[in-house]
Amino acid sequence: MKQYQKVRSVQQPEPKVIDDFSVWVAENISPVSEPGTDEQPGFEGYEYDLTQYTKDEYIQSIDEKNASLEAEITSTQLALCDVYEMLG
Repeated sequence: MKQYQKVRSVQQPEPKVIDDFSVWVAENISPVSEPGTDEQPGFEGYEYDLTQYTKDEYIQSIDEKNASLEAEITSTQLALCDVYEMLG
């Protein structure tokens, strides 16, 4: 995984782009408007954090998130069962 902080682009990035070798994830996308000066032109575009994953790394991260969500759902279901038992 490679992380690139404060990437700038004049085009709005896609949140996720998949190519032949990598998965690119853009997060914290925000529009940027900087006025120009006499020496420097201004900038109109977007600033964001970009992370490049190999496909295997991305699959592993999705698998870990799914396992975490499954554990949370199970905990929620058990808590709801306790509430139903107290009501009944």
